[in-house]
Amino acid sequence: MFGDRIGSVEVLAVLLILLVVFRDPVADAISGPRLQTWTTVFVSVLVQAVPFLVFGVVLSAVIAVFVPRSFWAKALPKHPALAVPVASCAGVILPGCECGAVPIAGSLIRRGVTPAAALAFLLAAPAINPIVLTATAVAFPQNPEMVVGRGVASLIVAMVMGWLWLRLGRADWIRLPHRPDLDGVSKGRAFFSAVRHDVVHAGGFLVLGAMAAACINVLVPERWLQTLADNPILSVLALAVLAVLLSICSEADAFVAASLSQFSLTSRLVFLVVGPMVDLKLISMQAGVFGRRFAFRFAPATFAIAVLAAVGVGAVVL
Repeated sequence: MFGDRIGSVEVLAVLLILLVVFRDPVADAISGPRLQTWTTVFVSVLVQAVPFLVFGVVLSAVIAVFVPRSFWAKALPKHPALAVPVASCAGVILPGCECGAVPIAGSLIRRGVTPAAALAFLLAAPAINPIVLTATAVAFPQNPEMVVGRGVASLIVAMVMGWLWLRLGRADWIRLPHRPDLDGVSKGRAFFSAVRHDVVHAGGFLVLGAMAAACINVLVPERWLQTLADNPILSVLALAVLAVLLSICSEADAFVAASLSQFSLTSRLVFLVVGPMVDLKLISMQAGVFGRRFAFRFAPATFAIAVLAAVGVGAVVL
């Protein structure tokens, strides 16, 4: 009866009420030094990341609502092999988080854009747009080469996956569901709907990512992290898998990566390249928009290419 009425806002309201009611026990619980450290890491990640997240979501909504989708079909080269790098580079100038990039890529395919170019844009837009690169520079003020490494490695992955789809992809792997995409809704209403949707979804994953980063810093023994960090292969694989599991929005993942100071810059670069392209929420979204046959083939291939590209670029740049 109430299932359709309960959403993220209602859940947040209930949590706030519980915090007010049980404020004394909660205050006593967080008085310990370990929990104080957890709270410090959690809050610091959120405070640094939220402005970039909000800015990215707003600009993504502007692009999704006010830029005609037919523009992309006209702007891209007719030859698919040339359309892939152009679509990849478009991600440099078009801010957008991965939450918005998946449905936009589906819409581009509906409008006649070659799937290879749409998929290249899908991978590039949330990984190398100006907001993400600026956030990376802020998170790594002493290591500006991380910005270069992230941009170059992510661009390589987007183009390689686009060309790989041209070579090996099959049209029947993509099954786009029919949906109205807010047809007939005013642009203002569509804009605020897009902003609200992305803030709720991306913000929720950001909170979970900040909590996970805080837990790693407090609960996981330092010697365990150091053991992983000291092994070049294990450190790369550990942070690659962690990026998939945490599912942090690309506007915020650099601050989580910066907090994992035990690991090498190359390992953290792998985290930054893999995260915006392959994570649990993206796999589920891709399965919903393109179909499960697509997602279960595309995600593992992207993961492998992203790890290899990040390690290769890191060996040269870092």
